[in-house]
Amino acid sequence: TRRSRRPSLSPDFVEALRAVVGAPNVSTATAVREQHGHDESMHPCAPPDVVVWPQAVGQVQELAALCHRCRVPMVPFGTGTGLEGGVNAVQGGVCFDLSRMDAIAELSLEDFSVTVEPGVTRKALNKHLRGTGLWFPVDPGADASLCGMAATGASGTNAVRYGTMRPNVLNLRVVLPDGRLLHTAGPRRQPRKRAAGYDLTSLFVGSEGTLGFLTQATLRLHPLPEATAVTVASFPSVGAAVACTVQVLQAAVPVARIEFLDEVMADACGRFSQMELPAAATLLLELHGSRRSLAEQQQQMEEIVQQNSGSSLAWAEGLDEREQLWSMRHNAWYAALALRPGCQGYSTDVCVPISRLPDVVVETKQDLQASGLTGPMVGHVGDGNFHCILVFNSQDPDEAQRIHAFTQRLGRRALAAGGTCTGEHGVGLGKRALLQEELGQEGLDTLRSIKAALDPHNLMNPGKVL
Repeated sequence: TRRSRRPSLSPDFVEALRAVVGAPNVSTATAVREQHGHDESMHPCAPPDVVVWPQAVGQVQELAALCHRCRVPMVPFGTGTGLEGGVNAVQGGVCFDLSRMDAIAELSLEDFSVTVEPGVTRKALNKHLRGTGLWFPVDPGADASLCGMAATGASGTNAVRYGTMRPNVLNLRVVLPDGRLLHTAGPRRQPRKRAAGYDLTSLFVGSEGTLGFLTQATLRLHPLPEATAVTVASFPSVGAAVACTVQVLQAAVPVARIEFLDEVMADACGRFSQMELPAAATLLLELHGSRRSLAEQQQQMEEIVQQNSGSSLAWAEGLDEREQLWSMRHNAWYAALALRPGCQGYSTDVCVPISRLPDVVVETKQDLQASGLTGPMVGHVGDGNFHCILVFNSQDPDEAQRIHAFTQRLGRRALAAGGTCTGEHGVGLGKRALLQEELGQEGLDTLRSIKAALDPHNLMNPGKVL
């Protein structure tokens, strides 16, 4: 919802924007503004007053300085695939669509690093890397902007092996709210580790566009595995599937992906992707390594699955078969929406310590059933991170209220278990109250002090996080 909307922009100000980027790269058309006023979340559209498409970092600096002088709110926009209302212009202002800045530079095979601009998506980078023996493994499912992924602290199915965005970002080029340029690790630096001063890179990873524009990211690349194998295991209960996950991690099997689907989600995914999948609690498991090490890992995995009453395993090693399985998993959002055509979806995003995962998942499942909600569960359980994809009729006030109450209970259940209200989607518009409970007053005051130091006029993506 819009709060304290500022006065609409003057024609002179819009003309000044055109002077920086050229008339074709500025739009006040209603359809364009509405397209940039929402992401894939349930938060209502809040369009900006104007959309601009800068082509170079110097233009971002000029535009930011202009907005700063005129005290106009600024909202960064990558691909619009976020899930927490991060691009909604709740106070109007200027939306900076950075998709036309799409250079891939400074690829160093020896240093396992590459530098990308905000218009470069995850799939575009990996296509560019084809034939080099390297890849960028952080995979949130959507073909998101890599700088946008850094801004939200994204992760995904490979994080259990390769980490989230945070350890995979080596440096960021940031345009600050007043137009100044900052390199968070120093210009053109990309060391594998550093202990020089405050960790500014980590400060901006996960800042959700509230501290500055991420106009370039230097990323850590990884060698492609020699061999890969994927399997699907079904279990008699949610508890058994999650307990199996914990044992796999305790046995130090170097699993690359371990994804959980409850029986509702497994059935929905199977039908949506036209694949045979039992309507049972399910794990999708992927192993990476040399051919010799893979055989040993597969044997370990089969023993642990068997101990937890799981089904016998058939391993897929061919590329087509593997891609088909992961395509099914990545379409879970659409499979869930297909359960109630015409309804809206909202994904929760709690993350808890692995030891507490079985209890929290089972309690959440019971809460879902008691609430009478449609909420198939899916998760990156190797990290303790899981999602309920809540499908509901937004025109039904009673159901919307039950959804809100459920998400608050789930967030507090995660906090009580020593976890977080958001593992990878970010705070955005909807989790600000839970963030306060998570960090406490001192933590929140510290965040506000940092925000005030970098953005004293609260122009960068106002209304988000804090």
